[in-house]
Amino acid sequence: MSQSFDAIIIGAGQAGPSLAGRLTAADMNVLIIERKLFGGTCVNTGCMPTKTMVASAYAAHLARRGADYGVVIEQPVRVDMKRVRQRADTVSFNARTGVETWLRGMKNCTVVEGHARFVDPHTISVDGATFHAPRIFINVGGRANIPDMPGIQDINYLTNTTMMQLDTLPKHLVVIGGSYIGLEFAQMYRRFGSQVTVVEKGPRLVSREDEDVSEAIKHILEGEGISCRLNSSCIAFKPHAEGVEVHLDCDSDARRVVGSHVLLAIGRRPNTDDLGLDKAGIETDERGYIKVDDRLAAGAEGVWALGDCNGRGAFTHTAYNDFEIVAANLLDGENRKVSDRVPGYALYIDPPLGRAGMSETQARATGRPLLVSKRPMTRVGRAVEKDETQGFMKVVADAATKQILGAAFLGTGGDEAIHGIIDAISAKVDYVTLKWAVPVHPTVSELIPTILGDLSPLEPS
Repeated sequence: MSQSFDAIIIGAGQAGPSLAGRLTAADMNVLIIERKLFGGTCVNTGCMPTKTMVASAYAAHLARRGADYGVVIEQPVRVDMKRVRQRADTVSFNARTGVETWLRGMKNCTVVEGHARFVDPHTISVDGATFHAPRIFINVGGRANIPDMPGIQDINYLTNTTMMQLDTLPKHLVVIGGSYIGLEFAQMYRRFGSQVTVVEKGPRLVSREDEDVSEAIKHILEGEGISCRLNSSCIAFKPHAEGVEVHLDCDSDARRVVGSHVLLAIGRRPNTDDLGLDKAGIETDERGYIKVDDRLAAGAEGVWALGDCNGRGAFTHTAYNDFEIVAANLLDGENRKVSDRVPGYALYIDPPLGRAGMSETQARATGRPLLVSKRPMTRVGRAVEKDETQGFMKVVADAATKQILGAAFLGTGGDEAIHGIIDAISAKVDYVTLKWAVPVHPTVSELIPTILGDLSPLEPS
């Protein structure tokens, strides 16, 4: 069987369904192919279920702190892990069902389930059937990276996907990887009641962040009883009567930790290794990401790659922006580019880290004259009122152009307040203009004009 369409979309993650909506509205006949679960990583194993669990963990944490607010709650607080998982499953199921129902009911959209592989640049096979289109959009997402570490094949381990299947509480969770995914799970399960150890190969947590941010995050986590084992130069595993023994130095037995469960949180890899990309003349880099240009074209004419598989962003919001770029250029005659995007993201520990633009370290590397301002959350009224005063707010600007280069807001509401900076950078508004804004009190965002007013020359490092 062979069928022709105006466009084929491989993958129903964050970018694919919205793109199908735009293309069908433009009177194109669209085929969308999904291998497994509609909605992609965010809906099924990423943002939505994990942030649902983060909310449960925050509720447990707040309940334990009830007396601080004059609210007496019987201690110890008990966490029902089956109910926690049920909440997360329900949120995922509802979102996944909503995406699938939308696509199956979409006019001019055909949905096929199965594994797509390229036959040539404009032909796709799925379980023996072939489909042809002049436009093909790849939106296949990614999965957990499993490095070939010593002993990894001899133990049972968890990934961010299989963690979502747990409905019991690990006695001692050892998290391998001290970055975004690993730290969210570490704090979450510590608040649920597990003993937690974070094992990180490098000298500090979340190494892409500024050193003061990394150190503050470590202080927050250790304050909740999480052990951080840094400089773990050679990580190896072997079975143990209590679960898994993790060696932190392959030349010495002195540095080791024994856990009941091990979570591997060592980055992600794209789902590009079984698509037959070579038959379409589509190239990947050394990590498997599809090479794309600034407009997300993937080399073969009429083929684009969107979302996590293109290496140009590892977030739901960047995947959605990929859709916006492609749709605007293809359907609206615009000239949108990935390089125009202002980087922004969050780390969802509590308190969260909101990030926009350059870090201070990145700004220093440019060699330009800089201004910096930093304010501890102890001097933010909203944080004091909530009794959540850990962290700080920091902004970096160009001294010559007065343009805001970036910011890090580590503190309560930081993931929301950071949008004021993202908007300012996107609109190319200089900080002098923004510092005269009159924000709402009491909020975290109200401190943005104050911080901008305190910008001063950054001393050379």
